[in-house]
Amino acid sequence: MAPRRLSVHEARRVALAAQGFGRPRPSGRVDRRHFRRALDDMGLIQIDSVNVLVRSQELPLFARLGPHPRTLIDDATRDGELFEYWVHVASHMPTKHHHLMRWKMSRDHSWKDVNAIARERPEFVREVLERLRRDGPLTSADLSQRQGPKGQWWDWDAGKTVLEYLFWKGQVSVTRRAGDFARLYDLAERIIPPEVLAVPTPTEAEARRELTLLAIRHLGVGTLADIADYHRQRLGDIRGIVTDLVREGLVDTVDVDGWDQPAFMSRDASRPRSIEARALLTPFDPVVWFRERDERLFQFRYRIEIYTPAPRRTFGYYVLPFLLGDRLVGRFDLKADRHSGKLLVQASWIEPDDDTPVRRAEVATEASEELRLMADWLGLGSVEVIDRGDLAASMRRALR
Repeated sequence: MAPRRLSVHEARRVALAAQGFGRPRPSGRVDRRHFRRALDDMGLIQIDSVNVLVRSQELPLFARLGPHPRTLIDDATRDGELFEYWVHVASHMPTKHHHLMRWKMSRDHSWKDVNAIARERPEFVREVLERLRRDGPLTSADLSQRQGPKGQWWDWDAGKTVLEYLFWKGQVSVTRRAGDFARLYDLAERIIPPEVLAVPTPTEAEARRELTLLAIRHLGVGTLADIADYHRQRLGDIRGIVTDLVREGLVDTVDVDGWDQPAFMSRDASRPRSIEARALLTPFDPVVWFRERDERLFQFRYRIEIYTPAPRRTFGYYVLPFLLGDRLVGRFDLKADRHSGKLLVQASWIEPDDDTPVRRAEVATEASEELRLMADWLGLGSVEVIDRGDLAASMRRALR
């Protein structure tokens, strides 16, 4: 039987519905039930430390739920519903899926220096574990072994390296300290609920199959590369799994117009006729975190410019794509100026396909409403648009 065919517009709607954008935001008070539903749509929340606007992990919830208690993630972690691990890089993941990551915990760390610490200083590893048992949670600063000046981003001292080794191996888990966002390491059995640790450990093949099914469900529709990227698996590890899922009738092969690779869609995927979404998306939202997919699905070329020198940036420092309906129609460089109490729109850009007078006014109006909502959620008194970008003038008019 020939593969089902989707237009790229249909594929976008399937993908956005799978991520929770097929239904309206809650109209009343947002609580743990809404959080669980959003988490079930995404499957995981990527963590990032950049705080120029707000910690990135808070933004996917705002995009789907609107204003909500900013303690939802911390509360779920404290209550044992979330754990942190290297999934799609550092991520929050439901603890009910802890068993699906144990195959990775049984392997060597991908960074050679982290593996070397256990081989070269096994006594130090044992000492750190004993100190955790005896004294309770530790930060890396509590185990500082640094000699010489502090270096660049990944210049870890031995104490930090041991803690990261134990974290990778699953012997230690982490929470986050609210004030400075530092990882707080403790024995896994003190953080992961006992009923979760008691779940039998699947084989690597079984775990990868379940992760692949989850990735397809969260994506809605995606290529092998999209599926592999979701939980940072390798193409070679999932290719046979996807073939089996198609043969078993759990997944359909589909052709998406304009894509040069076959795509795959869950038999249960929703195919809405329209999407009425409005959201500012963090660079690490599952909808946009895989840049190759952005170009195929949205015709949206997106690069993070945080580490690009200012004179060479095209769009800005911390740029959020703006989702309106089922399209990415603009991008905004945002900063929370907490000293002045303002949400600064440091640059405003419209996508070329939407650069008509009518559409420009619509995008500016909708974006202004979303920015006001975000400013209020962050406790900022106003939104200020700086004169940079081809949508800035329209934004200032809309905000007036």
